[in-house]
Amino acid sequence: MTYCVAMRLNAGLVCLADSRTNAGVDHISTFRKMTVFEQPGERLLVLMSSGNLAITQAVRQIVTERIAPQERSVWNARTLFDAVRVVGDAVREVHARDAAPLTEAGIEFNCSFLLGGQIRGEPVRLFQVYAAGNFIEATPENTYFQIGEAKYGKPIIDRVITPATTLDEAAKCALISMDSTIRSNLSVGLPLDLVIVRRDECRISSHVDIDNTNEYFHRIRERWGEALREIFCDLPNPDWLMSSPPEPGRLSPPMSPAPARLQTRK
Repeated sequence: MTYCVAMRLNAGLVCLADSRTNAGVDHISTFRKMTVFEQPGERLLVLMSSGNLAITQAVRQIVTERIAPQERSVWNARTLFDAVRVVGDAVREVHARDAAPLTEAGIEFNCSFLLGGQIRGEPVRLFQVYAAGNFIEATPENTYFQIGEAKYGKPIIDRVITPATTLDEAAKCALISMDSTIRSNLSVGLPLDLVIVRRDECRISSHVDIDNTNEYFHRIRERWGEALREIFCDLPNPDWLMSSPPEPGRLSPPMSPAPARLQTRK
C-alpha cells in the first residue's frame, strides 16, 4: 500500500508520495511512486501511482516509452486532458493484457494514478485515474486528490486546504497528513517525494527527497504531536459525565416487584 496526495491551488500544485510497498510484514520494499515529465517553460507533469506494483510499473513504462512523434504522448499532448487520456489508455492496455491471468490467480486488477501539472497556455490541472482507465478532474470545490491509504491523512486536509492556501502552507499540510498516515499504518513509510510547482512556470520549483535525516519533517511531526496533546488537554470534559438527574424520557432498568404478602381472613 502507499499514500499519495496532490493539491491544485490558485498558486500552483503540491504533490507528495511515499515509497513503501509490501506483500506482508516480511516483504517490505522501497519503490518510488512519483514520475516527473519536465520540459522547462513548456510543460511539467507529475504522475503518482498506487496499487499493485507490477500493474503500476507496467502503466508507467508504457507512458514513459511513448515518445514517437506520430503517436499521442505526455510529451506532445496539447492539453492536460490529452495527457491524462494517455495514462488512461495505458491502464486499459495493461488491463487487456493482464487482467484475465490475474483473475485466474485470484489477484485483483488494482491501480490508481494522479496526474497533475501545467502545459503552457492552460491553467494548472489535476486528475485522478481509476483502474478502468477513466478519470475525474479536481475543481475549486474539490481541490485535492488522494490515492492509497487516504483515510488517515484526510481530516487535516479537509480542515485546512482551500484554493487560496499558499504553496508553503499546503506543503506543510501535506507532510502532516503523511505523518498521520505513517503513524497509523505500517504500509506507508519514508522516504518521501515532495514536488512543488508554481503557476505559469511549467517547471519544478522545488523537489525534496525526505528521509529519516530530514530535520524539518522531524520538527513538524514532533510539534504537531505536542500541539494535539496540548489542545486535547485544554478542551473541557463532557458535561454529561457529571452527576445530574435523569433526563425526561430516559428509561431506567425495571425494578423488581415487591414480594406478595400472604393474608389470612379472620
